[in-house]
Amino acid sequence: MPKNSSHTPEHPSIRVSRRGANRLREGHVWVYRSDLLDDKAAPGALVRVTDERGKPLGMALYSSSSQIAIRMISSNPVHDLAALLRRRIADAVSYREKLVRNTDSYRVIFSEADFLPGLIVDRYNDILSLQILTQAMDSEDARHAILSEVVEQFHPAGIAERVDARVRELESLPPRNSGLIEGEKSRTTINMNGLRFHYDAAEGQKTGAFLDQRENYAATMGYAHGEALDVFCYQGGFALHLANSCSRVTGVDSSRPALEIADQNATLNGRDIEWIEANAFDLLKDYASAGRQYDTIVLDPPAFAKSKRNLETALRGYKELNLRAMKMLRPGGVLVTCSCSYHVSEAEFLAMIAGAAADSHRQARIIEKRGQAMDHPILATVPETAYLKCVILTVS
Repeated sequence: MPKNSSHTPEHPSIRVSRRGANRLREGHVWVYRSDLLDDKAAPGALVRVTDERGKPLGMALYSSSSQIAIRMISSNPVHDLAALLRRRIADAVSYREKLVRNTDSYRVIFSEADFLPGLIVDRYNDILSLQILTQAMDSEDARHAILSEVVEQFHPAGIAERVDARVRELESLPPRNSGLIEGEKSRTTINMNGLRFHYDAAEGQKTGAFLDQRENYAATMGYAHGEALDVFCYQGGFALHLANSCSRVTGVDSSRPALEIADQNATLNGRDIEWIEANAFDLLKDYASAGRQYDTIVLDPPAFAKSKRNLETALRGYKELNLRAMKMLRPGGVLVTCSCSYHVSEAEFLAMIAGAAADSHRQARIIEKRGQAMDHPILATVPETAYLKCVILTVS
């Protein structure tokens, strides 16, 4: 964790159990409420963290409500939290400037992975979209520091806040509405891998688009060919990239509003893509039974495993999708299969693919194992920052 050498004023001190202290010493940044030995701090407070014997472990942001009670923010004393937030934001921007290519839209701040726990900021051309997910980041001082720094860095035409009502409830934060909080512009056109997409800060999932797949979209273009099927196509991210390499592309999603935007995106890029509103499981079952064949299939479903309790059900769902897709691929066909479920490990995902290949009586060879785009960094000591899996296979 980055160091901050400034002196600290008096802050509440919270002791953690041996298990919690060991977790922090191993480099993780979370302590669960069950590992607190005392629990006396104001909601969202900056606190000193010590082990059972009082040995300092660093400074953290405290939540009085979440099961993740402590999120570490510095190994050393913090004198001015607002100044630290501004410095970390500037560092996150600098990090992206070194890595991000071929787009004006990317994740600027990725919470713990940028040492700013509870804060997500995405850039969509001249609009910023932010999510605040913890008590500490929702404080008036923190909000002021965050907004003033991102304005200084980007001079955006608009800043939209995307509110996750469930997270705010879990954090015991007052309700807020999503919408513009700075500027007047909420719609723009973004550029990604040479393609253009409509963006509306008031619509869509997540903070508005799936920026974490950007590099996987580009990689897929290098292998896709022939007739292609994009399942769970959302607003057409994979489908539009497939259209650069394939003779015919069909996109499938259950959301009519998403398909309407996908069609607008296709028109914006001069692409002719067929869009089908359907339940993906039902459609794949019907197409497989009818003997429909494709040269390239993309599977990019939503997270099936929201928690560990859903893992077994999620793996069954992934296997059904992949099994049917493999049966529908012509020999030498390409399958791009994804999971954004953190609770499904890469090993479990690969085992599921192997099982689907065996059950479909097909040979599947892995061309690439990929993850989230580089603007969604992975902190080596915090496995929760790695969640997206994208496997590209050839099936014979």
